[in-house]
Amino acid sequence: MLLPILAAFFAGAAAAQSATLADPTRPPNAIADSPSAPAARSGPQLQSVLISPTRRIAVISGTTVAQGSKYGGATVVSITEGAVLLRYPDRRETLRLIPGAEKHERRVADASASDKGTSR
Repeated sequence: MLLPILAAFFAGAAAAQSATLADPTRPPNAIADSPSAPAARSGPQLQSVLISPTRRIAVISGTTVAQGSKYGGATVVSITEGAVLLRYPDRRETLRLIPGAEKHERRVADASASDKGTSR
């Protein structure tokens, strides 16, 4: 009686170990190591940004660059919280830390305008 229970337990444990688990610490734009994963973007990729009162640094495809320095055939024009602007001789390219995400300013309505419709 104990033998079938142990066999079922070990079969379940082996199946659980062979199943692929999602890594909760993996960045959302990271490419999975599976063949079904989409192809990686070609070209330079912004990986990190460091902004301090005295300097602005970015990591582009594993290379650390400062604002005003060269990266390949481009000049690093600006480094912001989520993007780096590269200027090539014939074009400009913006690399985003999170592709598809852009920061927009949200306008807040004037508090006195919202009180006009209320009576006390």
